[in-house]
Amino acid sequence: MKDAFSRYHPLVNFAYFFFVFAFSMFLMHPVCLFISLVCSFVYSIWLKGRKAVLFNFAFLLPMIFITAIINPAFNHEGATILTYLHTGNPLTLESIVYGFAAAVMMAAVVSWFNCYNEIMASDKFVYLFGRIIPAMSLILSMALRFVPKFKAQIKVVSDAQRCIGRDVSNGGIITRLRHEITILSIVITWALENAIETADSMRSRGYGLPGRTAFSIYRFDGRDKIALTAILTAGGYVLIGIILNGLKWKYYPTMRGRMTEIYTITLYAAYGILCMIPVIADRKEEQQWKATQLKI
Repeated sequence: MKDAFSRYHPLVNFAYFFFVFAFSMFLMHPVCLFISLVCSFVYSIWLKGRKAVLFNFAFLLPMIFITAIINPAFNHEGATILTYLHTGNPLTLESIVYGFAAAVMMAAVVSWFNCYNEIMASDKFVYLFGRIIPAMSLILSMALRFVPKFKAQIKVVSDAQRCIGRDVSNGGIITRLRHEITILSIVITWALENAIETADSMRSRGYGLPGRTAFSIYRFDGRDKIALTAILTAGGYVLIGIILNGLKWKYYPTMRGRMTEIYTITLYAAYGILCMIPVIADRKEEQQWKATQLKI
């Protein structure tokens, strides 16, 4: 992975994603939603390249437009009536905009979660919370790790079945259904066996015994201090702005809120800087590496 931010201390990574997730889910200001979506797309593409481009533009963007279209069919709040549906319910501008905003929020959170999976490995989560909430941290880390492992195993089994002509693309509908059930059965069996092996491994390593120690390779250095300070400063500034209603916005009954005030614009800037800290850190390290190579 070319990402330098993943090599920062787990506390720095967690603090960053804590602020990003919290603001992305609770800030419904249209400008903040746009910043979150764009920055999440940029960072996911920076991390995963072409795979992220395909996922973002082939799945997330269509999802945004579909959700934005569906919302006005069920939500008829708002004072600005554009027309009336064949059911007699009004189609309002506010319901359309709110549906679009909710869809953007959902897409941004999904994109940020993809970035989180690339950066916050399960060992980092256990390192941070293993002593505070050992059982919960283990369950969460295993749950987050299970989905990509399950998907990867399905692909392995499907490829193996394809080699012997038993893939879901072979035969009629009944035959394909049988092949799908066979693949699913194999993967579920693998998951159960893997769970037993994991439990035996944990027991043999003394999990749950009092006084056990935890191995750690993480060290909090000066680079981490600078990054954490930047994250807390930018995140704290945005949080204070939220408390002071600097990013206040309402969609119903009419859209109104703070948009072009100087203080609100500074909050936009702080939020954008917060979201782009990993990319900034990566670019800075890349430039330092190139400068070192030139000196050599």
